[in-house]
Amino acid sequence: MAIIEIKIPSPGESISQVDLYKWLVNDGDIIEKDTEIAELESEKATLTLVADDSGKIKFNAKEGETLDVGAVACTIDTSFKPAVAEAEEKTAPTPAETKTAQKEEKEPLKTEKNASDKTTQKTVPSELESVKVTPVAQRIMEENDLSLEDVLNGIRRLKRSDIEAVISQLENGSAASGLKKPISRKSKTDRMSALRRKLSERLVSVKNETAMLTTFNEVNMKPIMDLRKKYQDKFIERHGIKLGIMSFFLKASSNALQEFPSVNSMLDGEQMTTFEYTDISVAVSTPKGLMVPIIKNVESLGLAEIEIALASIAEKARLGRLSIPEMTGGTFTITNGGVFGSMLSTPLINPPQSAILGMHNIIERPVIIDGQIVGRPMMYVALSYDHRVIDGKESVSFLLRIKQLLENPTDMLFGNSNGEKALLEI
Repeated sequence: MAIIEIKIPSPGESISQVDLYKWLVNDGDIIEKDTEIAELESEKATLTLVADDSGKIKFNAKEGETLDVGAVACTIDTSFKPAVAEAEEKTAPTPAETKTAQKEEKEPLKTEKNASDKTTQKTVPSELESVKVTPVAQRIMEENDLSLEDVLNGIRRLKRSDIEAVISQLENGSAASGLKKPISRKSKTDRMSALRRKLSERLVSVKNETAMLTTFNEVNMKPIMDLRKKYQDKFIERHGIKLGIMSFFLKASSNALQEFPSVNSMLDGEQMTTFEYTDISVAVSTPKGLMVPIIKNVESLGLAEIEIALASIAEKARLGRLSIPEMTGGTFTITNGGVFGSMLSTPLINPPQSAILGMHNIIERPVIIDGQIVGRPMMYVALSYDHRVIDGKESVSFLLRIKQLLENPTDMLFGNSNGEKALLEI
């Protein structure tokens, strides 16, 4: 018998512990080599623990437990091998079995015939025998496989409307009409995940260690929405992905960051580092909390490349498959609370960065254009910044520049009126 140990791998430099978030198999299962057996969560990313060999698994740790890097999470007894599928183990039928099967095929089953000749009856409890059901209601109940217990709600005569109401409630996942939610005083206490604990520490440090201020502006989103409507089909045909709004914000932010380099800077002790490139972090909400994967060198990417990168990191974030390099670095952050309906907020800086751009909900509002009151799809935008690094004038000018780029995407980004197709690379 050979026992192998599955140890906690190192998720990256400076990380010495991880949380065992969830076992993906059961204790005592016989698994195959390279099976994903557990999800590990560090303060930066989620990792997957993989079986090094086939055999019977035995857990050495529980879900939610914090483990040191190098600790044994489980063992695998390699003397046990995964069972061969039953379909492969079956032998060919004998001649006698074949003959019997052929005989059975030729003889009609009387029991099946007799069963088909009879109408299936549902057993009705004695206390429901007095309930009257109209013929239409009975037919609908039979069509939807419902019993009296399923639909009875304190009434003694069921009508068609009663049955249809129950069907509608079942389809919508709602409780029966008129019923209140039962009173409950239960509560649940869980230990915070490593990711949530680290996020909490970082958010508190932002409030305590930075001179954070927020400036606001609003953007007329009609030019971008018109552009998307006009070229969406061609964009999909050319690049195989839909043209969204976020890519415009990343591209406009990248241009503005290079025009206002102090916004693309960060403090390191008494030193201030300014970056010539723009690595933009994008806040992504996941079941495990907020993650901020990075799209690198946005200044060198077109809108299609940005859209593809956004789709990739968003999918990885939701599946917990982001790597450490995809989470490390970043010179600026964009967060979009508008997807959840937020109209206005003051986003918190993502340290050690010096600024973050907050996007919000797009709402049709009356605005004055050329002396006329017209309706336009408007979005409030917010820039939170560290006043130790960025002056008020620069922050306001930076946000105004983003507004100009978004309201004139082709002219501002390419400096000519024929830049629509160049912008979209179609």
